[in-house]
Amino acid sequence: MDKTVISVKELTKQFMKQKAVDNVSFSIKEGMICGLIGPNGAGKTTIMKILGGLVLPTQGSIQLYGGFSEKELAHARSRMSFMIETPYAKAKMTAKENLTKQCLQKGVPDLKRIDEVLEIVGLGDTGKKKVGNFSLGMRQRLGIAGALLTKPEIMVLDEPVNGLDPEGIVEVRELLLRLNRDNHITILISSHILAELSQMCTDYMFINKGKMVSFRSAEELRKECSDYFCIHTDNDSLAAAVLSEKMGITTFDTADDGSIRLFDNFDDIRTVSKTLYENGVIPLTMYVHEANLEQYYMNMVGDQNAEHYKISDIHNEA
Repeated sequence: MDKTVISVKELTKQFMKQKAVDNVSFSIKEGMICGLIGPNGAGKTTIMKILGGLVLPTQGSIQLYGGFSEKELAHARSRMSFMIETPYAKAKMTAKENLTKQCLQKGVPDLKRIDEVLEIVGLGDTGKKKVGNFSLGMRQRLGIAGALLTKPEIMVLDEPVNGLDPEGIVEVRELLLRLNRDNHITILISSHILAELSQMCTDYMFINKGKMVSFRSAEELRKECSDYFCIHTDNDSLAAAVLSEKMGITTFDTADDGSIRLFDNFDDIRTVSKTLYENGVIPLTMYVHEANLEQYYMNMVGDQNAEHYKISDIHNEA
């Protein structure tokens, strides 16, 4: 996952006096499933629309597959698909009829692709059933089928599980994981159901009031949402070496202030302290940091619509 496929630099979009997106920068590498997280009105959909060319930025730049000119962006977008806001489908038409119309609109010459994508999303047996009789989960999967018609390498999905019941959410999640695994599709997905994102995303972007407030890998987020024992000594670099070489402890990292965050061996902390002392390291402060997951989320995006975002689910499901 070394190739950067989406790069956004100092992106700003202003509507009248309101900045919907404010100086946002990020990059997405090939193979990622990247979750875009933030309360309603944070700027998530605007960012996706700019990536899709539906909205022009006020300032800043985007690169898709390394291209940034209008011609290069248009070519890159032909390798991508976008499902932004509610996917449209005619209620009085079948799934196949809707996708046939989309093939004509998108210039997809091979109509055999329709049956292929219907099978991929689990709608191959809907036959003459009208879309008006579909469940919301089926409609969302039909929207994803439409996004797959052009065989995209990147999918940009805005709230694809919004409003779904638990069964529908699981169906969409498993579908996206399969597309990423089997078809190597890079996915940028926004959602307010963090428990679901935690089971599929490799990376997370937190945005609030148009500003990017954090970009974390899944591993970084798990660490920040875990309890740890904080140790500060008179020689933190030597302390780290002692933990690793003398005790074989590897589940720790070093904070910006040099202190050590120990994620394991909580029950053996006396032995840890004794071993440090015997090897010439004097512990100055030692305490348990209990993860406050709700506060972590509040620090990332503030309290706006906080009840809709349960970051504790990331901890529970990861």
